[in-house]
Amino acid sequence: MRHTLPLILLAGAAALAHADGNAKRGADTFAEECGDCHSAQPGKDKKGPTLTGVNGRKAGTVASFAGYSDAMKASGITWTPEKIDAYITAPKKVVPGGKMKYDGLGDAQGRADVIAFVLQLK
Repeated sequence: MRHTLPLILLAGAAALAHADGNAKRGADTFAEECGDCHSAQPGKDKKGPTLTGVNGRKAGTVASFAGYSDAMKASGITWTPEKIDAYITAPKKVVPGGKMKYDGLGDAQGRADVIAFVLQLK
């Protein structure tokens, strides 16, 4: 029980972080940090899959994208705001052996903004 409360607080902080995101700023951060490899347009993959509809999607399942690593396909991740936050903070920690060549976005507000942006992509 001693360890449960910190985990609950940490999960709550992650949820609040994306709730406080600004999708307009997130679009700019997405363009700068993610746009070279990921698209915000349905059906348009780049070096990585489109991020349209990512919320609630199982990792490694965009049918039009053939470049997933075995590690991503086997990760068992279902993308939630909290999981997206963890992943864009430290991709190599969340999916060891993944192909994403990005070290992570250290700025919590920047991540919250990107998450707010990608959550609106349907």
